[in-house]
Amino acid sequence: MYLGSIQRRLIDTLTHALSGALLARATAPAIPHPGQLSLRARMAFGFVAAAFPDSDFVLRLFDTLTYVSLHRGVTHSIILLPAWALLVAWLLSLLSRPRYSWRAIYGTAALGIGIHIAGDLFTSYGTMLLAPFSSHRFAIPFTFIIDPYFTAIIAVGLAVAMLRPRTRHPAVIASLILAGYVAFQGVLHSYAISIGETYARNRGLIEAEVYAFPQPLSPFNWKIIVSHKEDYDVAWVNLWRTQSRAPPDSTSGILGMWGRIATGYRPVSAATWVRHKRFGETEFQNVLAREAWGQDVFRRFRAFALLPVLDRIEFSGRGVCVSFFDLRFTIPSLPPSLGFGLCRDGPEGPWRLDHERGLLGRD
Repeated sequence: MYLGSIQRRLIDTLTHALSGALLARATAPAIPHPGQLSLRARMAFGFVAAAFPDSDFVLRLFDTLTYVSLHRGVTHSIILLPAWALLVAWLLSLLSRPRYSWRAIYGTAALGIGIHIAGDLFTSYGTMLLAPFSSHRFAIPFTFIIDPYFTAIIAVGLAVAMLRPRTRHPAVIASLILAGYVAFQGVLHSYAISIGETYARNRGLIEAEVYAFPQPLSPFNWKIIVSHKEDYDVAWVNLWRTQSRAPPDSTSGILGMWGRIATGYRPVSAATWVRHKRFGETEFQNVLAREAWGQDVFRRFRAFALLPVLDRIEFSGRGVCVSFFDLRFTIPSLPPSLGFGLCRDGPEGPWRLDHERGLLGRD
């Protein structure tokens, strides 16, 4: 599963990089003036600059909770964007052959970093746009982090642009189609929210908060969460389908896994709502989970988790481990991602982060 998280990160970063190249092509002047970037250099620099914000992946070298809590922080800040663009432009200037000045590269670098930040803003994870002055995470959850349609629009646009290098029209058209696709996902998000609001209203859930998160495989797949007090009601739905999908013929291999995931998204009329309690089902679980949750050593996960819920409590001799995950990052038929736990060796012992039950084993 950890290898899978690295593969997802590589695909995500590649999509960002391609979007930077596409935007660089779409904004290229028809005839570059002396000293300006050639078309090939402009696209290459846009590609590199758009990948740059994910350089915070090095935070994984410290520990996974540090990475989770600081990812999409300072390297994704619109406040620091001018400084990062200057750094990237300077480095690319040193490496470029033929040599370009950093001034010639700066605008393309800024566009590349900006399109990366904008792309991340439309996912569920949250982006600290105002870092380092604020750690608030902004999120407009329209697009799943790995969206093959999103990536395909960019890739096709770039391919056509390279086949027709004399005009930027293919890149401009692809950029407009991409914007339209995200807007369409926004319409689907509003529809999913309305389904959750109807569910809450019909069940008298006063002051409930409704969330909708995009899901893999299809833009019509959504997870709807109705949060009320310390309970969450969750449904996985497909906004297009009118009949439930049959289970896959094979349950093994990658095709079987994707088939099981796809089966989990049901038509709105057949949606199954499952209730999760933040601190467990029993009074014993509730007391122990609240104690673990409130520990100072867990403050970074508390700040990150939008919809936390108890995963499990495990005993070993006199010791106990309590783990939580965030409901934003669950997918049908797969174990939860971004889960972290705390352990102590005895009833009076101090709580400590349990790295073995953290992201490395669950992501």
